[in-house]
Parts: sequence; C-alpha cells; structure tokens
Amino acid sequence: MHLKRVISITCILGLLFLFGSFIGAKKIGSRGQTDYHYGNVRSLVDNRNSPVKTPDSLDFAGERVPLFEFDVIKRLDRELVINTYWHSRTILILKEMKQIGSIIRPILKRNGIPDDFIFLAVAESGLQNDVVSPSGASGVWQFINGTAKNYGLQIDEYVDERLNYEKSTEAACKYLKESKERFGNWTLSAASYNVGQEGLARSIKNQKVNSYYDLYLNTETSRYIFRILALKEVMKNPQAYGFYVNPADLYPTLKYHTISIDSSITNLAEFASQQGTSYKHLKNFNPWMINTSLPNAHQKVYSIKIPDAELGADEQEINGPDNTEVK
Repeated sequence: MHLKRVISITCILGLLFLFGSFIGAKKIGSRGQTDYHYGNVRSLVDNRNSPVKTPDSLDFAGERVPLFEFDVIKRLDRELVINTYWHSRTILILKEMKQIGSIIRPILKRNGIPDDFIFLAVAESGLQNDVVSPSGASGVWQFINGTAKNYGLQIDEYVDERLNYEKSTEAACKYLKESKERFGNWTLSAASYNVGQEGLARSIKNQKVNSYYDLYLNTETSRYIFRILALKEVMKNPQAYGFYVNPADLYPTLKYHTISIDSSITNLAEFASQQGTSYKHLKNFNPWMINTSLPNAHQKVYSIKIPDAELGADEQEINGPDNTEVK
C-alpha cells in the first residue's frame, strides 16, 4: 500500500510539472510561439513550424527578381526557410553585420559595386574571416589561392591577404566589375562569383539565354543567388522573420589607427609591445599576418592596424534602432 501511494504521488507531481512546462511554453503569442533569448537577442520560434512568407517583390542590385515564376518562388522559399530557422547562424550574422559591414560597405561604394553585394560575402562566409572551404578558399570573400593571386593578393608563409578585409574586398570588387562588364548585369556577375566566369559563359552560350533565372545550372549555383536574396531579405527585415535585435547586441565598430611599414618586422610580439598593444590584439586586428614575423625584402608598404586603448568598442557608433532592421 505504501509503495502504491508513493507511485501515485510521483505520477501526480510529474503531471503537474509537465502541465506547468506546457503553460510556460505557451505564454507568448497566440500562434504557439516560444520566446527564446540569446543574450538580449530574441528569436521568436514558431512551435508549429509555420511556412515562411515570401515577399511580394524583390530585387538584387536593382534588378527585378521574377517572382511570378513558380520555380523562382520555390527556390527563394527554400533559402528563406533555411535562414529563418537556422537561428544560431542568422543571429551571429545579424550581430556581425555592423562591425564587418563598416569595413566592407565603403569599399563597395567607392568601387561602384551595389550594396547588395555585402550579402554575397554573407553567403560565402557568414562574414567569418577564418572560414576555409574544402577547396581551400579562405577569408570573408572565400578566394581560392590562384584567383586571389590573379587579383593581386599576396599569399605566402608570412602573409595571406585573403584575410585582409580591405584588400580582399578590393579584389572582389575587381572581379565583380569585370564580370558585370562581360555579362551585362549584376545578377550574372554574382552568379559568376560562384561558378566562375568561363563556366557561366559556357552555360549562356550552350543554353542560348542570358538571364540567370532562365539558366539550368549546377545545384550549388542554381541556389546561390537565392541564398543571397534570402539573406538580404532576412537581414533587412529581421522582425518579419522572428529576429529582434537590440542595438547593444551588435558587435561594435572597431577603434584603431593605422601605421605604414615598409621594412621587415623580425618579431611581431616585440613590435606589438613597442606600439603599446599586445601580440594577441595585433593579430586579431591584422589577421593577414599569419606568422610571428613579417619579412619585407622588397620594401612593400603594409598598412597595419593598431588598436586604440579602448580595444575597439566605439559606443557612440552603436546605432541600429531597437527591434528594427539591421542595415
């Protein structure tokens, strides 16, 4: 009898716990949504796994996306669903956009490249500079070794300028402008970044069409523009896709000053100390310096970032309005 009573009490307590958990999970919204928090970044996750609404109209770099075509809508929807429900990655990109965007966007503008191409960099690397693909592509813009060198980036045992935000962005701009001139529009220019200029040219010639949306391409390239479009849509309208970002949660722009060096540095740790910073901060601000020294037999001029005393956080520049789009 005693054993039966213990079992009954245990069952009752278990049911009460489950009921309380159910009530707690339903406390937000009338659509079965649970409010998950990542610091102060909130992601509203729909427990019913509702479909994502596709926008009524969309463009890439001012070029209209033909959303009246069924396969176009389906391909866009797929990428919107993936990036809406891949919460950890999307939240990190939203947080990263201000800091890395403050470096990349002015270079795009100066080179006449539409701002939408920052979302190409997002699609390539998630704005993570330490990403290395199976083919050896590296950096925010994911240059492979040969292409990087063709566009003027230095790669050796001491320097990898694919990891230099400014220089790799300049190289990407050169590639994209060349592709735009060759193919006639920005959408095809972006597609060529994935499949290569020659590969894209062959597909256009063989299929006798000159629109990305009319081309039959390999699986990766056929998804590529839609991945960029989906990221653009989510990044510019995070609330519509369940992401609420507070200004304080964005990684701030970095504060540093730049010095020019045209001689060798035999010991980067000692050099950092002489500049009033640490080896760690020197490497973090200049990830393209991949060794412990910087030989410079040809007296090349390197621009080296020296972090300011505050170590980078400019609180006056944290400006994304609360619960609105992150531009």
